[in-house]
Amino acid sequence: MKFFGTDGIRGRMGEEPITPSTGMKLGWALGNVLGKNGGSRGKIIIGKDTRVSGYLLESAMEAGLISAGIDVSLLGPMPTPGIAYLARTARAQAGVVISASHNPYYDNGIKFFSPAGEKLPDKIEQAIEEVMQQPARTVDSRDLGKATRYPDAAGRYIEYCKATIANHVTLDGLKIVLDCANGASYHIAPSVLSELGARLHVIGDEPDGFNINEGFGATAPAALQAAVLEQGADLGIALDGDGDRLIMVDHQGEIVNGDKLILIMALARARRGELQGGVVGTVMSNLGLEQAFRANNIEFARAAVGDRYVLEMMKANGWQLGGEASGHIICLDKSTTGDGIVAALEVLQVMHDSGKSLSELASEMDTCPQTMINVEIARGFDISGNARVKEAVAGVEAELADRGRVVLRPSGTEPLIRVMIEGIDEAEVITQCEFLADIVRQATVDN
Repeated sequence: MKFFGTDGIRGRMGEEPITPSTGMKLGWALGNVLGKNGGSRGKIIIGKDTRVSGYLLESAMEAGLISAGIDVSLLGPMPTPGIAYLARTARAQAGVVISASHNPYYDNGIKFFSPAGEKLPDKIEQAIEEVMQQPARTVDSRDLGKATRYPDAAGRYIEYCKATIANHVTLDGLKIVLDCANGASYHIAPSVLSELGARLHVIGDEPDGFNINEGFGATAPAALQAAVLEQGADLGIALDGDGDRLIMVDHQGEIVNGDKLILIMALARARRGELQGGVVGTVMSNLGLEQAFRANNIEFARAAVGDRYVLEMMKANGWQLGGEASGHIICLDKSTTGDGIVAALEVLQVMHDSGKSLSELASEMDTCPQTMINVEIARGFDISGNARVKEAVAGVEAELADRGRVVLRPSGTEPLIRVMIEGIDEAEVITQCEFLADIVRQATVDN
C-alpha cells in the first residue's frame, strides 16, 4: 500500500504523507469508507499524543471528516489504548489516533481503530487508499458534520483501567517510580496508580510539545533506572509516548522487558487455571522466553513483528495473551490492543498475590545474549533481493548452527533495517551482528 505501514501512517511532519493536505484528504476518505451509520450521520472520535504537530493533524482530520458529513468527537491527549476503548464504548464508527508512538517529536502518524476497538484490517486500509485517489467532494452544507469535545474522556479511561485489576488488590505501601515519557499518559497513569494506593514519584510528566520520548519512557529507560535507585523504590514503570508499551524496572534498577513481563503474566495465569491456551510472541522474542514456556508446558508461537500480527495470531489460535519484547503486551480478556497501564496493573497484581518482588518474578527467565543493530536506509529500499546480503545471512546461520538464530527485517515505522542475532555465546553474537550490519550498510550504499 502507498500510505499504510504495519502501524498506520507515519513519517516526518511536513513531508508526505504527514502533511495537512493529506491529513484532510485522509479524514474525508475515512469518513466515506467507515463513517456512515445505516444511512444516518456517523461519529468518529479523534485522540492524540502530546507532540506539537498533533494540533495541526487533528484539525486537518477534523476538517476532512466534517466535509464528508461525519460528526467528530475530540478527546485531546489520550493514550492509544484509551482511544481504542472509547471508540468501542462510544459506539463510534472509528477511532483516530494521531501519534508517532516512540518516535521523536518531529515525526507524527495517523492510525485507525474499528468500532470494536481493533486495528483496521488490510482490506479496509486498502479501501481508504482507493477512495483517496478520488477527488474530494464536500457534502451539502445542511449535511456537514459537527465537532464537539468528548465529555470526561480521561476520567472514563482511568476508571476502565482501575477496573481491570482484581478488587482484592491494593497498591498501599508500594513505592513506584512512574515514567510517562512526556507523552499521552502523563495525566492518566498517575491518577490510576495513586487512586489504587501506590506512593508515586513521577517523571516524564511535563510535556511541552517537543520533549515526547526524549530521554524518558519505555525506549529510554536509563532515567527510570536512576530514579528507582535514587528513590529507593520497589519498582519503576515506563510507558512510551502513546501509552501502548510497558517496560518495568526492579528495585535493583534492572530492566524487566516485555518478554519477561509476558512470562510473569502467563505463569501466574497458568497457575490460576486462567491462561486459556498459549502465548504469542514475535520473531524478535528472546530464545530464553521460548525455553521458559517449554519448561512450563505452555505453548508458544511466533508472529511477525507488529502488534497487529500478534493480535491476528492470538485470535486465530483462540489465545488471550501475547506481545513483544519492546513492551507491546495484549491481554485480550481486558483490552483489544496493547495497553501499558493495563499490563502494568496485571504485573502488580501478580506481585501482590505472590508476595514476590519484581526481581524474583523476572528471574524465572534466563535471557539469551541478543544483539540488534539498526541500519539506516533510504525510504522504499528493499533489502530482500540483495544477493550479497542473502549470502552473508546464510553464512552466519551456518556458523551459528543450532547455537543461535538470525533475524533481518525492515522496520515498519522507520527507515531502518533491523539486524538481530541471538545465541549462546555473547562474544560470537556481537561479532556476527556487527559483521552482518556492515554488509547491510554497504548494500544500502551500493544501491
